[in-house]
Amino acid sequence: MANTETTLKECLASIEGATGVALVDYTSGMALGTLGGSKSFDLNVAAAGNTDVVRAKMRTMEHLGLKGQIEDILITLSDQFHLIRLIGGRGGNGLFMYLVLDAKRANLAMARHQLKRIEEDLEV
Repeated sequence: MANTETTLKECLASIEGATGVALVDYTSGMALGTLGGSKSFDLNVAAAGNTDVVRAKMRTMEHLGLKGQIEDILITLSDQFHLIRLIGGRGGNGLFMYLVLDAKRANLAMARHQLKRIEEDLEV
């Protein structure tokens, strides 16, 4: 089992092209931990904004009567991928991992696979 700090470090170290990562509480919009980012890319602002994305998708699923669980949400920009992975089990309800990837260096399929593996070891 890994704590928040170890999990964030593992994301940046082991996922090719990762430039920033955050663990976010989507009930409050607060980042519980961040690593990476830059002066021009504030992970706390991104975490709060992506909370709205998660909430909107959940509301839409509820209105449509969809019973499935959200695994992840992908946002593609011209030079970045933003991957939102909802945390399941072991107290992860209400949390998501937010991963920013450099589109030129990242392998999206591998990033999703690795983020899932890392998230499963997270102990909140």
